[in-house]
Amino acid sequence: MKKRSYSQSLADLKSLGIRLTPQRQVILQLLKETKEHPTAEQVYHKIGEKFQGISLATVYNTLNKLTELGVIRELSYGDGSSRYDGNDSEHAHLVCQQCGTVIDIECPQDEVVVTQEVRQAGFQVSSYRLEYYGICASCSESAVYQLDHTYMVHV
Repeated sequence: MKKRSYSQSLADLKSLGIRLTPQRQVILQLLKETKEHPTAEQVYHKIGEKFQGISLATVYNTLNKLTELGVIRELSYGDGSSRYDGNDSEHAHLVCQQCGTVIDIECPQDEVVVTQEVRQAGFQVSSYRLEYYGICASCSESAVYQLDHTYMVHV
């Protein structure tokens, strides 16, 4: 499935009879038009610049509703805070273990992810989440690495 744009997602929600409050629209637009994967707090701060008077509770409630409706995705990484992804297509993520950046990349072919073992088990895959963990290019250029108990600094 190809990523749905803001206007396509808005039309989908309207056709389902979903009430589209100004808050829902501005949050959906932010997530559909960014490549970032912000936390609820980051959404709150970005939206607060344009939408005076919005509360953090409204942001959380809206993110939960949009996730429930399937127009955005919630990504949890075990650090207690979720990140939100406006890309509703099947795709994978590169997750930097140093700075926390999350980058969208195309998924491998279904045949690579849905292996022969999965098919033999008779499992019907409806969706999957593929993530690669490591250090992003920006962090690796300026990071301190421990190699064989020796620290090397790259600048």
